[in-house]
Amino acid sequence: MVSYKELGFVNTRKMFEVAMKEGFAVPAYNFNNMEQLQAIVSACLESQSPVILQVSKGAREYADQTLLQYMGKGAVEMMRRMAKEKGLGEIPIALHLDHGDSYELCVSCIESGFSSVMIDGSHLSYEENVALTKKVVEYAHKYDVTVEGELGVLAGVEDEVSAEHHVYTDPDQVEDFVKKTGVDSLAIAIGTSHGAYKFKPGQKPEIRLDILKEIERRIPGFPIVLHGSSSVPQDAVETINKYGGQLKDSIGIPEEQLRAAARSAVCKINIDSDGRLVMTAKIREIFATKPAEFDPRKYLGPARDALKKMYMEKNEKVLGSAGKAPLIMAELNK
Repeated sequence: MVSYKELGFVNTRKMFEVAMKEGFAVPAYNFNNMEQLQAIVSACLESQSPVILQVSKGAREYADQTLLQYMGKGAVEMMRRMAKEKGLGEIPIALHLDHGDSYELCVSCIESGFSSVMIDGSHLSYEENVALTKKVVEYAHKYDVTVEGELGVLAGVEDEVSAEHHVYTDPDQVEDFVKKTGVDSLAIAIGTSHGAYKFKPGQKPEIRLDILKEIERRIPGFPIVLHGSSSVPQDAVETINKYGGQLKDSIGIPEEQLRAAARSAVCKINIDSDGRLVMTAKIREIFATKPAEFDPRKYLGPARDALKKMYMEKNEKVLGSAGKAPLIMAELNK
């Protein structure tokens, strides 16, 4: 058993308390490799934003769970060194399992140093979802690990998560679900979706802020999470297609709608596809314009820099989390 505290992580409880009070959302960025991790941590340190490092089941298998544990610890130590060198305050970092699909996976992650886990029982019946989520909560809370549950189904494809149809979260269920399971936060379905193909041409991308408002009324002060919240930057899509890619009709969630959600009870917004698109765009550009290049550092390095720039813009202009890390650190140090 490795405690997340030994690795330097924090759980999400204080993050969400401050986010709710101050009207911002904590960024939850997925990573699969070193370059993505470097970009996330450096961007959030320099913008003084809290951050949740997200790892899916597939990413954990890809990176290897043992190596991932040390990558996480290394990311915290890198942040601390950079903070000292740049004269910046340290930032709170959580390590979170994204879309855990079983009790066993959640337990394994908790035992290897995750400070937060999501148990996604949204594909089950309501009763089965409640039972599974409660079981994970009971185990996680023994070790002060926070748990995210989910009600409703997001359409789209991302890693192992796939659904053809969208099912909005039923506000009539949220109060009962939170009370019976004891979860610390709740992912809801209000129109966001997984992947780069969220909407078709002609459709008006829109999240159901009316449902969000009703859910807030039912469970006031409770942390809400939005998955599938990539905006699918069109400049990245155009660059990918310009240099041989075939991303047809990639449309995401307008950033102004995400900012509106972040001002409410939405305390955590997940962004994955945007990072993949920006990274792929830069790598394709380098491969096309410098065909003799074969040093991975010469294409992964610029891709990392592009990612860092995008994450900083998200923190400052979309999520509102830039500059909020000191507030959370003050609460954690009380």
